[in-house]
Amino acid sequence: MPADISRRRLIRAGGAGLGLMTLSGCKVLDALSRDLDHPLRQVMEEANRLTHAAARSVTGDALAPEFTRADIRQGMKPNGVTDPADAGYKALAAGGWADWRLTVGGLVDRPLSLSLAEVQAMPARTQITRHDCVEGWSCIAEWTGVPLSRVLDLCRPQPGARYVLFRCMDTIERSLSGLVQYHESLDLAEARHPQTILAYGMNGAALPVRNGAPLRLRVERQLGYKMAKYLTGIELVAGFDGIGRGRGSYWADRGYDWYAGI
Repeated sequence: MPADISRRRLIRAGGAGLGLMTLSGCKVLDALSRDLDHPLRQVMEEANRLTHAAARSVTGDALAPEFTRADIRQGMKPNGVTDPADAGYKALAAGGWADWRLTVGGLVDRPLSLSLAEVQAMPARTQITRHDCVEGWSCIAEWTGVPLSRVLDLCRPQPGARYVLFRCMDTIERSLSGLVQYHESLDLAEARHPQTILAYGMNGAALPVRNGAPLRLRVERQLGYKMAKYLTGIELVAGFDGIGRGRGSYWADRGYDWYAGI
């Protein structure tokens, strides 16, 4: 579809959505997290896709700002789950992560199962960046880890792979269908960005449990909820059907933007 037609459709739909918001107030917005097919949500998702495409064309491989150690003036504020209660996670932590593995599979030519020592033995990157939370706060911290691009080079994604899905060990809610663990995803371009790393160190020390030990994702050009903690698996996928509610991440399933570019 031509871009100008798509924009006109979006403007018309946006006007209708704005009218709904005026008439119904916050009830319309509250419904977005419950009704994945709500017409206003569909309008917002189309706007999000246009924003994503525009941002990609403008920023390319541009780097997020980096800072010096003098800019680190407070501890890295933890958010979300800060001490997973899952028995499996507790056992791995008690064993000093000796039995923890990062599995890499899906649409790859070479599935991987990496120990923490093997991850730490890869060429590393250290960066001092600002974490921006959707709640409105920010922190600057130093992160050390392996660039995700190196892991992708090792597993060799197949041509049909479009996204990198991250599986986590923390149960974030209990639903009627069972335990729901955190998950997140990136497109391959963001996954290969030089500042996208799998971090195992923070501020010159091992990554603390409250901040995602033993391994967490850092995506410096996006908001904090994209930076999945307590990683246990990476999966290369063509799409999100059959994964959660099909939006590609725990929070996107609940009304947040999948693309959370800053």
